[in-house]
Amino acid sequence: MCGSLRYCVSHCLYAAMTRLEEANREVNMHSSVRYLGCLARINLLAAIFVGLYVRWEKTADALILVIFILGLFVLGIASILYYYFSMETASLSLSNLWFGFLLGLLCFLNNSAFKNDVKEEATNNLLLSAIVLRVLCSLVERICGCIHHRPTLLTTAEFLELVGFAIASTIMLVEKSMSIILLVMALAMLIIDLRMKSFLAIPNLAIFGAIASLLFFPSLRIPTNPFALACFFSCLISDPLLDVYFSGLSVTERWKPYLYRGKICRRLSVISIGVIELIFFILAAFKLRYLDLWYFVIPGFSVFGIFWMICHVIFFITLWGFHTKLNDCHKVYYTHCAENNSLDRVMASKGMRHFCLISKQLVFFSLLATAVLGAVSWQPTNGIFMSAFLIVLPLESMAHGLFHELGNCLGGTCVGYAVVIPTNFCSPDGQPTLLPPDHVQELNLRSTGMLNAIQRFFAYHMIETYGCDYSTSGLSFDTLHSKIKSFLELRTADGPRHDTYILYYSGHSHGSGEWALAGGDALRLDTLLEWWREKNGTFCSRLIIVLDCENSQPWVKEVRKVNDQYVAVQGAEMAKIVDVEEADPPQLGDFTRQWVEYNCNPNSNISWSEKGRTVKAVYGVSKRWSDYTLHLPTGSDVAKHWMIYFPRVTYPLVHLANWFCGLNMFWVCKACFRCLKRLKMIWFLPTVLDTGQGFKLVKS
Repeated sequence: MCGSLRYCVSHCLYAAMTRLEEANREVNMHSSVRYLGCLARINLLAAIFVGLYVRWEKTADALILVIFILGLFVLGIASILYYYFSMETASLSLSNLWFGFLLGLLCFLNNSAFKNDVKEEATNNLLLSAIVLRVLCSLVERICGCIHHRPTLLTTAEFLELVGFAIASTIMLVEKSMSIILLVMALAMLIIDLRMKSFLAIPNLAIFGAIASLLFFPSLRIPTNPFALACFFSCLISDPLLDVYFSGLSVTERWKPYLYRGKICRRLSVISIGVIELIFFILAAFKLRYLDLWYFVIPGFSVFGIFWMICHVIFFITLWGFHTKLNDCHKVYYTHCAENNSLDRVMASKGMRHFCLISKQLVFFSLLATAVLGAVSWQPTNGIFMSAFLIVLPLESMAHGLFHELGNCLGGTCVGYAVVIPTNFCSPDGQPTLLPPDHVQELNLRSTGMLNAIQRFFAYHMIETYGCDYSTSGLSFDTLHSKIKSFLELRTADGPRHDTYILYYSGHSHGSGEWALAGGDALRLDTLLEWWREKNGTFCSRLIIVLDCENSQPWVKEVRKVNDQYVAVQGAEMAKIVDVEEADPPQLGDFTRQWVEYNCNPNSNISWSEKGRTVKAVYGVSKRWSDYTLHLPTGSDVAKHWMIYFPRVTYPLVHLANWFCGLNMFWVCKACFRCLKRLKMIWFLPTVLDTGQGFKLVKS
């Protein structure tokens, strides 16, 4: 007894000290990252105050001195609110607004007389070091996992700094101030574009940087401090740019602030985009005032202007149609919200993927038309036109990115079939035998739990159910053959085959992984794959086999040798030796319960990599699994889409857009990318593999 007591006390002390050490390490890491961020802020504050002092010293302008003193006063108020009244949000909001304003003043209050001043050089060096520290802080935060990514378009800090910078531009003439305010709006659109991980966000960033630095500010003919501009731009861009790689949010999570908005707000956003596009077209028409090259300008603008208008009529109709379908999805989502169905599953079931794949091509053509019209009507001395151009590009890029990602991530149609044969013992000849009578009740309860779990899985992910067969005496080979073949022949209501077929089996299996059937028969993986090849033919459907049995590993290993089909096997590995004092021995049904809970409960705390698990997960995929793509729209699909949504006059352009976007111009890049994905699946099989249907395959 004393030994047991000593063991318990020592174990508790060890666990407590280990947890305390982990907590201290975590606190130290977070504190270090926070101190690095504070150092970057202090560095920037010193640069601003030294720079303002230089400008006051050289110009003797009393207004700069007033702003300098007011800046110290605001900084003191922000500190008091933060430390004495615990008003962290108000303090940070005030300081961010003021930082943006002071950095804008430092940028626009510039003079060639400042270049030779030592204090001005110190200011520039401090600004450069502030850039380095800010980017380093953002990088370390993400590497150490100190950032919890939340769905947002523009953070409060970014918005207030942009507003402060725009207010600082009002010290200039109205036209120049308006140009800079519009450029700030373009920067805000670019930040949102990056945070949404749009397909063309990085090219947009390069275009913005090139136009703003090489064309926009020289056209204003005002002296600016390039170091202050670079600091303002870098500090705002660093977070969303790094999140392109580090953010783990899904497409619908990133777009949640927009997709989950009310019907009226989303309709108003579409109308606002239409107004912005019209303003850009009017500004582009100002090019007609320059008649030096009238023989080029007038015909070019006429042709490409008409082309642009037709493209953007299609663009506007596409956005309107998307929100109409999204409204229908919202009705279903809020009707079934008690069942925890996510919006992306509802959109998949409503055919949104097909709509987005076609719309992506049309929006890309609109984006191309905007780029061409901007090049034809380029006005090197009109800052307002350049800013409007830089606003329109990210807007259309975001629309293209939304359709591109929804088209790629939304799951296709899916059908499932479950077979449960609750026999745990096998006679020497391989014939499965029934459990003893005293275990029948336990068997029934466990089998009922498996059936309920798999039906919950099918319902939660909106998977069409072919059936759930339950037999305590086993199924014969012929019966199972007939049922599986009928299951593999299923098609959608529109005619095509389903994108994914899920076959679930729980029951006894032999050491080689074969399913133990009645009459001494067995079902081998090769036999099942022959049936699949016969029914699937040249179609690109995929088969996912989920096994809850004691010998699933042979099938997991064997499926990795399959080269001509898209097949995956999710299996369970049960511990052979279990300390009954620490955990119950594993049984059939334990894996199903945990796997379904993991895939149907977003708040589940199940960890498959946890040490000491009695039931582990293992999966394998065929060699070509990473090449799988859902059904892509054909020419007839595009024609039907056009007849439903667009006026007849636009058909030639819709057909042209479909033909142009259907060209496989990047086949070399796609082939290299396909090889890299295959190598990744062979050498570095992910711990969690997203199937694209809303559920995941896992391994311990």
